[in-house]
Amino acid sequence: MNSSSADKMEISFWVNGERRTVRVYPMERLLDVLRRELGLTGTKEGCGEGECGACSVFMDDSLVLSCLIPVAQAEGAQLLTIEGASAEQRLRTLQETFLECGGAQCGICTPGMILAAGHLLAKNPMPTAEEIREGLAGNLCRCTGYLQIFEAVAEAARRATRL
Repeated sequence: MNSSSADKMEISFWVNGERRTVRVYPMERLLDVLRRELGLTGTKEGCGEGECGACSVFMDDSLVLSCLIPVAQAEGAQLLTIEGASAEQRLRTLQETFLECGGAQCGICTPGMILAAGHLLAKNPMPTAEEIREGLAGNLCRCTGYLQIFEAVAEAARRATRL
């Protein structure tokens, strides 16, 4: 593709509570803009095809795969990446339980898993084991065998009910 810089446009959105404006090609992947333009490298590229969930972020309270989203779609949106997760109690608790239960190993899937688990717990604060498996089904992990991840989510749910 032979594009000139005139093809770039300014796109503004909120990321982790901060308004950001970037000058990029509108069809660039949101994943690449987050990582390269904004330095938010917690969002990982696993497959680049929307199959693994490693690039998951919240966009206007919906969990999305940033490798499939053209950055132009994020115009005016509220984005939350793993870097902003500690600002929300539910996600901070998940980060803690992932560490305590051994749900975080190599780290490629962890950000997406934590955000997907947070999405699940927001909709269903006390999921069953089957609901946890189903809620995380769009996220792949090659290290843990998933048991520690499922335990971490269940523990985070238990802690949230005690608050």
